[in-house]
Amino acid sequence: MRIMVTRMVCGAILAVIAGAAAAQTWPNRPVRVISPFAPGGGADITTRAIASKLAPALGQQILVDNRGGAGGMLGVEIAAKSPPDGYTLVLGTIGPIAINPSLISKMPYHPIKDLAPISQAAVAVNVLVVHPSLPAKSVKELIAIAKARSTDLNYGSSGSGAADHLAGELFNSMVKVKMVHIPYKGGAPAMLDLISGNVQLVFSTYSTAAAAIDARRVRPLAVTGLARFENMPDLPTMAEAGLRGFEVSNWYGMFAPAGTPREIISRLNSEIVKALAAPDVKKRLLDSGIIATSSSAEDFAAYIQAETAKWAKVIKEANIKGE
Repeated sequence: MRIMVTRMVCGAILAVIAGAAAAQTWPNRPVRVISPFAPGGGADITTRAIASKLAPALGQQILVDNRGGAGGMLGVEIAAKSPPDGYTLVLGTIGPIAINPSLISKMPYHPIKDLAPISQAAVAVNVLVVHPSLPAKSVKELIAIAKARSTDLNYGSSGSGAADHLAGELFNSMVKVKMVHIPYKGGAPAMLDLISGNVQLVFSTYSTAAAAIDARRVRPLAVTGLARFENMPDLPTMAEAGLRGFEVSNWYGMFAPAGTPREIISRLNSEIVKALAAPDVKKRLLDSGIIATSSSAEDFAAYIQAETAKWAKVIKEANIKGE
């Protein structure tokens, strides 16, 4: 028994030494960063913006690998099951990291156990927009209308369980109303039906709603995050507009497989924070309705746990089922 324990201890020590040695020579070959959505979307734009700065900082080629599917879970699963050597990263988002664990009974990975948070990366601005026929010029007026006839109000979303869907359910929960959810296969179809008047409101990403807002085909009432959006500085937050405590942040963050050496996580965190602070990266993201943000690995891990608990409560109360 003593021999077995001794071998196990020695094995653990050798593994630590090997990991430390690998961290000292890392990186000595290209690094793959998985973008778990199709090219051109907010997550992909953010991934490529970060990659453009990581390549010269690390002295290695950064390969952006688009692996869309299953609402972002496919790409995250690939990363979670990759060797923890610092050569595979993934840009995780609110859905596959903090929402889906409460929607899907058999996840192909465990967001907390199988992934190592590196840094939060960005927040895609979401805007509450209504059809012009709805006589609501403010969130307070919308609340009054919803209380009077909530079951007559339909809100669209990019799909069941998506951030914009849960924003509507959070509104229902906080206001004590029952607006009817209409899911679509993406934010663009939901916006088209809002423009047509088939739904009355959508908690849309700014990038999807911007053209319709500019053309005055939809009316913006508020942004859903904690701070105002500098491209629309006169638009209040939901909290400022009368619904205190309402906050939905469609966030992105960088992850590595669990077990990646701490030295590598620390180096990546430092370089990603620098990348996100670069003026050209901030502008590139802002032009797409995305706000660059960053954090320590520890703060990001705590944020993920808080977000997971928050949305688990909303999902349970609204009795939302995964598709």
